[in-house]
Amino acid sequence: MVDLDSEVPPLPPRYRFRDLLLGDQGWQSDDRVQVEFYMNENTFKERLKLFFIKNQRSSLRIRLFNFSLKLLSCFLYIVRVLLDDPTQGLGWSPIIWVNRSLPLWGLQVSVAVISLFETLLLSYLSYKGNIWEQILRIPFLLEIINAVPFIITIFWPVLRNLFIPVFLNCWLAKHALENMINDLHRAIQRTQSAMFNQVLILISTLLCLIFTCICGIQHLERAGNRLTLFDSLYFCIVTFSTVGFGDVTPKIWPSKLLVVIMICVALVVLPIQFEQLAYLWMERQKSGGNYSRYRAQTEKHVVLCVSSLKIDLLMDFLNEFYAHPRLQDYYVVILCPTEMDAQVRRVLQIPMWSQRVIYLQGSALKDQDLLRAKMDNAEACFILSSRCEVDRTAADHQTILRAWAVKDFAPNCPLYVQILKPENKFHIKFADHVVCEEEFKYAMLALNCICPATSTLITLLVHTSRGQESQQSPEQWQKMYGRCSGNEVYHISLEESMFFAEYEGKSFTYASFNAHKKFGVCLIGVRKEDNKNILLNPGPRYIMSSTDICFYINITKEENSAFKKQEKHRKNHESKLSCHGASRLPVHSIIASMGTVAIDLQDSGCRGASRATLALPAEAGREGRRPSIAPVLEVADSSSCQTCDLLSDQSEDETTPSDDEVSAGLDYAKGYPPYSPYIGSSPTFCHLLHEKVPFCCLRLDKGCQHNYYEDAKAYGFKNKLIIVAAETAGNGLYNFIVPLRAYYRPKKELNPIVLLLDNPLDDLLRCGVTFAANMVVVDKESTMSAEEDYMADAKTIVNVQTLFRLFSSLSIITELTHPANMRFMQFRAKDCYSLALSKLEKKEREKGSNLAFMFRLPFAAGRVFSISMLDTLLYQSFVKDFMISITRLLLGLDTTPGSGFLCSMKITEEDLWIRTYARLYQKLCSSTGDIPIGVYRTESQKLTTSESQISISMEEWEDTKDTKDHFSCRGNHRNSTSSDQSDHPLLRRKSMQWARRLSRRAPRHSAKAAEKINQQRMNLYRRSERQELAELVKNRMKHLGLSPAGYDT
Repeated sequence: MVDLDSEVPPLPPRYRFRDLLLGDQGWQSDDRVQVEFYMNENTFKERLKLFFIKNQRSSLRIRLFNFSLKLLSCFLYIVRVLLDDPTQGLGWSPIIWVNRSLPLWGLQVSVAVISLFETLLLSYLSYKGNIWEQILRIPFLLEIINAVPFIITIFWPVLRNLFIPVFLNCWLAKHALENMINDLHRAIQRTQSAMFNQVLILISTLLCLIFTCICGIQHLERAGNRLTLFDSLYFCIVTFSTVGFGDVTPKIWPSKLLVVIMICVALVVLPIQFEQLAYLWMERQKSGGNYSRYRAQTEKHVVLCVSSLKIDLLMDFLNEFYAHPRLQDYYVVILCPTEMDAQVRRVLQIPMWSQRVIYLQGSALKDQDLLRAKMDNAEACFILSSRCEVDRTAADHQTILRAWAVKDFAPNCPLYVQILKPENKFHIKFADHVVCEEEFKYAMLALNCICPATSTLITLLVHTSRGQESQQSPEQWQKMYGRCSGNEVYHISLEESMFFAEYEGKSFTYASFNAHKKFGVCLIGVRKEDNKNILLNPGPRYIMSSTDICFYINITKEENSAFKKQEKHRKNHESKLSCHGASRLPVHSIIASMGTVAIDLQDSGCRGASRATLALPAEAGREGRRPSIAPVLEVADSSSCQTCDLLSDQSEDETTPSDDEVSAGLDYAKGYPPYSPYIGSSPTFCHLLHEKVPFCCLRLDKGCQHNYYEDAKAYGFKNKLIIVAAETAGNGLYNFIVPLRAYYRPKKELNPIVLLLDNPLDDLLRCGVTFAANMVVVDKESTMSAEEDYMADAKTIVNVQTLFRLFSSLSIITELTHPANMRFMQFRAKDCYSLALSKLEKKEREKGSNLAFMFRLPFAAGRVFSISMLDTLLYQSFVKDFMISITRLLLGLDTTPGSGFLCSMKITEEDLWIRTYARLYQKLCSSTGDIPIGVYRTESQKLTTSESQISISMEEWEDTKDTKDHFSCRGNHRNSTSSDQSDHPLLRRKSMQWARRLSRRAPRHSAKAAEKINQQRMNLYRRSERQELAELVKNRMKHLGLSPAGYDT
């Protein structure tokens, strides 16, 4: 064993307790050397320098004392002037000699001695080898001039009344004040404000100039007009303000010379100070100021963090944020690293916004900028990504860093984050609310294919609107469409609600139907008190409880509603129902509804069952009575509501494969997708194949060893295709496929999905565009960055317009970056109806509407939307924290056990016995438990020749309006094929004959006739153009070996 005592050396004497008691005996024999380290040199000069200069707190005290001494000397000078008698002495003697009392002289001498000693000491401590640099400094020279003469008078009493320009100490006081402010900011560990320092310097310079001029004029005029201090003050103010009354003027030449010198100094010094102040003010305006701590503690504010602030984003945020009454007193602090552009500056100068919006130029990654925005006191922080970046992943990385920085600086501040890529969501899962753009975009594109205009429905629900758009329009559909756009989702506790309190203990379906019948509100969901999950239409088996939170759709929330008497309400209700008679209900309608758990979760077989429930009852039509509908039960009957299991196959459609499925070799199973494309994706129950398809078989245009098909038609799909034209196959496509393969979709209605990564004409024809149900065009990420912001959609718009011209019967769904560009979709330059809608949009925008674009036919039809319109979903979540969850449930991004889903059903001519929307509501609630939440109306495409001859051939606004007056409201979109006459030779021949008759008429209405002739010529030109395009496509299909039989322009 090693001897530790022999190996470890003993401690030095001063570290051993025995040696501390006995002294340092034996220390001399130790060869070790003690080394002491000092932060500063251990000299007397360095210690003085540390106390007077380097240490912030002690230096601040010294400079404050020096500043007080200079002010005291100036005050003593004023006292000496007030006590002096200028009448004594003749000639120039009053200028050289003054009357100074002994006590006053003693005070001035004491101040001078202390000041001189301090100046010499500081000059010695700051000496760095150049003595002339210390001597020739202006503060040092002024100190010598003001202090040395007083010290001389101690040894030479005769000079005690000698005039000494003590008033020049004001400049030394100004110098001490500047140094004191610098030390103050160093001591409190805060960055000084350059604006504050510059204003302080300017004010102190101006005061010193005026004080010097006052004292100088007053003293020199002792030999002239013998002015008082007040007269001198009056003269200086009048002179410096360039007024110059002339009632007080200097008499002797020294006074005049001093005035000239002071005016020259002022003309040189003050403009320089003002220039620096103006420059700092402009820089402050660019970068913004600070949100004061006092305001942050007394007022409420939110912070908006963006990479670059565009006018559209700003107005969308402000309009949506301040649309809620309880947010009117909130301030909005914008934190942006870029300089404010001219448009944003003009908007923020409007009084409505200038009092509530504060712009700060800074970075969210700097604690100083977050402190300027008072992030720790903010009610919420909104962090938005820049969707116009070419590299959207890099934009997400910046957003993630901003979210981390805010969370680190203010852990208790609620975060509302917008992210672009779904694979980056898990980095910010700590945020209170997150909206992923690609998730919502692809989900809405998918649902638009099976539930038309889902994007329009969601957009209108998440926008705050007054419901007053287009109420002066002559079109009935525009009035109803504009009024219903004011519907929003609200929530209220059942026990506190006038709408739903009476339905406690009743089924959810019964409560929804009766609330709609009685109050006109649509109950769509519920949430238990002890559960965070929202259930959309949980069905008739769900019993309402008093602690439940009810979610409903209405024009306004219940708290802002006025309840009228029942009789009056019934009359109004009946009058509203009377306008929805059978004679006015369009033949082709689609009802967007949410299925119930008890029916729709049974392997989606309810779609066929629900279609049968609208059939006319067998006893209907007797004695001319209106067919009756079964009442909605208060509590669901156990025999009518069967329990369902997600993994069970109970419907005939699911359990027994059809011949088509067997022949196609399709064998579906229900389950969760085995692979998740990104972290954070919600698992969804879907239709899956039992076996994984080889990768080589996924190429539709190339054959492989498993099959030899090279085009879509060769596959023989029973259902029409859904083609997705995208730039890259990103992870967001997962959210497009899942809603189309959800478990509640019937197997026989599953559409094949074709992903088209490039879209030349040959690839379009090979992938089956001629017999596709829908074509989805995703906005190209590579074109989102353009020199002009609104040009980011140029490539997408032109490509969609090309597809529209080549395949006019194809249903094209696309997404744009800017909502303003939606007016270019399916663009027709001389279409009268489109021009009328353009004028309507301008009028609504002038009235201040935030939804002026809603009347554009492509948007109303669900053919186009802008994902930027969903930014309001994030803003609205500040007031309605449930909106993101409800929207995700509607779009199928999230699934909750026991919750319903969004689906659609088609109304045909045989279903018109329903007559009204209220009866449809009752029918669906009583039969399947479905709850309709909207109507999507289209034009009738089966017009007779006599009815449609004029409107189709001439495409004139007045004529088409007369044709549609048979309906209660106009369709939400105009069918793209309604003006196509290439397949109607009778209409073409009659329109030609009519055009010739118009040309032979007498010029009674020459202007109108000429207009109709021009319309006819344009129609003929269009028809010939369509024929050329048809020939082009057919020839290309023949060249590719494809049959042109299914092509229809």
